[in-house]
Amino acid sequence: MLKNIFFTCLLLVCTFTSVHAQTDVLRIVVIGAHPDDADIKAAGTAILWAKMGHEVKFVSVTNGDAGHQTEGGGALAMRRMEEARESAKRMGITAYVILDNHDAELVPSLDIRKQVIREIRKWDADLVITHRTNDYHPDHRYTGVLVQDAAFLVAVPNVCPDTPPLEKNPVFMYLQDNFMKPYPFQPDIVVAIDEVFEQKINALEAHESQFYEWLPWVNGRQEVPADPVQRKQMLRTSRTTKITPTMHTSLVRWYGQTKANEVKHAEAFEICEYGTQPSEDMIHRLFPMLGK
Repeated sequence: MLKNIFFTCLLLVCTFTSVHAQTDVLRIVVIGAHPDDADIKAAGTAILWAKMGHEVKFVSVTNGDAGHQTEGGGALAMRRMEEARESAKRMGITAYVILDNHDAELVPSLDIRKQVIREIRKWDADLVITHRTNDYHPDHRYTGVLVQDAAFLVAVPNVCPDTPPLEKNPVFMYLQDNFMKPYPFQPDIVVAIDEVFEQKINALEAHESQFYEWLPWVNGRQEVPADPVQRKQMLRTSRTTKITPTMHTSLVRWYGQTKANEVKHAEAFEICEYGTQPSEDMIHRLFPMLGK
């Protein structure tokens, strides 16, 4: 583990000014395994929430200290923390928290479950979004397990009594993935992000160590253009999610046929069977950017 001064740095919350556009302010937590996971899967929707005056916190359960081909340890963790801070600024979200757990060594332990419970409670979350538990990366899988294990316990007073329990159980949802077993991802809610897609790409670009160094290297030693315009186009192309038939069906449900046919960029979420089960009216309250 790193020295205590570094522990403190990693746990700093990056707070930015947010203007509340309405009195019924939503409080959303997106929990990823690494300091770019939430950005990849939910930055567009987070930007839309933030623009509407809602409070969004991203949490990374690990510090990302293994995700690079030539760098590692505390220096990489510090670099990734700074990238996450910059990404949060570009998105306009309220906070980005990085927990001090090693990348590629995450296990669903009691200690880390308590860390997750405290992060959800401190935010008084209405909605919690995380990975599904079937994924290629063990850190992703175990982050999903940790959030599932926290889903009921966030409201239990005798668990983590140092942090006040929630008076309500949040809605829990999953981030989109392409894995098929034991069952494929179900796009219960699909959010059109065309209007903020370029802002999302700008936020992702803040994670330079990942999108221009580590991920191209680990995914087949891909060549990264030196030209900034070409680099950004590479990122834009690689982070464009294909609108699948099931996503289109969900878009029609939430936006209507005409709008659904026009959408080029979207982010999808699946409702978890744990936590509060949302009605259609509640989904519209939690996702006020939906069109119908």
